[in-house]
Amino acid sequence: MFFLLFLIIYFMTISGNFLLIVIVRMNPTLHSPMYFFLTNLSIIDICFSSSIAPVILRNTLAKDRSISLIGCATQMYFSLALGSTECLILAVMAYDRFAAICRPLHYNTIMNKTVCFYMAAVPWSAGFINSLVQVTLTFQLPFCTCHINHYFCEVPAFIRMSCGDTFLNQLSLFIAAGIIGMCSFLLTLTSYLHIISKILKITSSQGRQKSFSTCASHLTAVTLYYGTSLFIYLRPQKHTNKHTNVSNTTDKVLPILYMTVTPMLNPFLYSIRNKDVNNTLINQLKRKKGQY
Repeated sequence: MFFLLFLIIYFMTISGNFLLIVIVRMNPTLHSPMYFFLTNLSIIDICFSSSIAPVILRNTLAKDRSISLIGCATQMYFSLALGSTECLILAVMAYDRFAAICRPLHYNTIMNKTVCFYMAAVPWSAGFINSLVQVTLTFQLPFCTCHINHYFCEVPAFIRMSCGDTFLNQLSLFIAAGIIGMCSFLLTLTSYLHIISKILKITSSQGRQKSFSTCASHLTAVTLYYGTSLFIYLRPQKHTNKHTNVSNTTDKVLPILYMTVTPMLNPFLYSIRNKDVNNTLINQLKRKKGQY
């Protein structure tokens, strides 16, 4: 049952995000900053889910659920790197919506190609550098057990496994989560406070609805992602002892939500309410149907 559930989630994640990338590439009118960042988000979600879902699928059926040290480190590195990158990209997308709604006359100047490139490059670089630091520190710890009481290799789970001093690891994780997570959250919150203030000043109810509809999908995605990831990474990680490796259900289930479910929902959140994406898809289907 769980194999089928995760298989469906993974299939929908890959197909939904890949379809969104193809649609954006096919329609020249979608070659704008918003869709550039949305394409980055889809690429992240495909890779993010692929770093976790195949291992979970294998472990639901296999009797041998062991993983090599290199395999575990690789999974931890890419999942953490892509998760950090997504956190920052979501904040960048919030700023893009702020520029589009609150500074419409200067939008093309503010969000020019060079700025967009750097606003995408910085999250990717920061995410992978942060992950390298966290994974290096994690695998320098002494561990009480080789049994990972988790669905995949994740830094908090390894901190709980350690029988050594994890103060530096927890401090490093807390600082990184604070800088990346909280700064992203504050940038997003500030952007949306300005957006809401601007929307409330619009006299036309139709204009207010149109402006809010462009932000509703992003706001939903941000709430789902930040709510779960910050809860996991900004909490102190409790030690285990030599005989136990306790990890409560919340610690194991919440990461599954933001690593598998959120990447699946993102393309649907951004396309269902988006007329440009829907019209492009409908036109392509009609064209294919006409060819037959």
